[in-house]
Amino acid sequence: MIRYAALCLLFLSAPVAAQDMTLPVGSRQLSDRTSPLDSYDLPTGPFADGRVPARAMEGRVERITWRLQAGSSTTLQLLAPLRSQIVAQGFEILFECAARTCGGFDFRFGTEVVPTPDMYVAIQDYRFLSAARDGEALSLLVSRNPPDGYVQMIRVSPVDTVTPPPPLVIEEPVTRSDDLLSGLTQDGHAILADLHFRTGEITLGDGPFASLELLADFLKDNPDMRLALVGNTDDTGGLEANISVSTGRAQAVRARLIEKYGVAADRVEARGIGYLAPITSNATPEGRDLNRRVEAVLLVN
Repeated sequence: MIRYAALCLLFLSAPVAAQDMTLPVGSRQLSDRTSPLDSYDLPTGPFADGRVPARAMEGRVERITWRLQAGSSTTLQLLAPLRSQIVAQGFEILFECAARTCGGFDFRFGTEVVPTPDMYVAIQDYRFLSAARDGEALSLLVSRNPPDGYVQMIRVSPVDTVTPPPPLVIEEPVTRSDDLLSGLTQDGHAILADLHFRTGEITLGDGPFASLELLADFLKDNPDMRLALVGNTDDTGGLEANISVSTGRAQAVRARLIEKYGVAADRVEARGIGYLAPITSNATPEGRDLNRRVEAVLLVN
């Protein structure tokens, strides 16, 4: 178990008072990409006029992500205690938004996000916050993929005043490939959560997509395995139309694996099943967003 105070100590290098709060058992740090000298565009407003307004920052840049067991907690419930700690330490909140007010898809792909599987962002269920204090700046991005919650912190510190963050003891650190490949080998299927398609379109974005590289490496290391890519949609529209869209998206992913990553055509197939296999209710925008996905299904020769 990670104590909540310890998590806040990692966010803020200055000391903070201990809290009688804990993160759920099993919370894990997924990644730590720290650069001693780098730049970061700190978002300061919602997507507008074709871009996300941002403040260019330079210094030591820390990019850290965590996964926690969120249960039924909302993204606001996940963000609120972290925000309180930031304000208590003298940070000024520059900008804060929820998915729709941020700009939805355009804000998500117009700002920096650590690649999947180290960070997951549901297009219609995330919250963002940016703050600054005496030349130091940070942003928090919180999202959910029930039952898990994800937190990303990007912090920029002036190089001449950097204080190394205190160590944080975590349980069973996971590597970039653990979530995807363990799900594929243990459960027989895994969601390719970093893929993105615009609503109603079947063209896969430019990427790069870490999940596809992992799948290509997995097939190379396991010549007796094949994959089926299965496209899924929400329940908006008729079944026949949704099957067509979901099939097209799965075929686009298959083509990318073959053309860019050199996967043999007979090692991967593509199918679409429309809205017939939801992972959650389609009654909410958040649920529909989660149901629009492409999954990899493991096949053994």
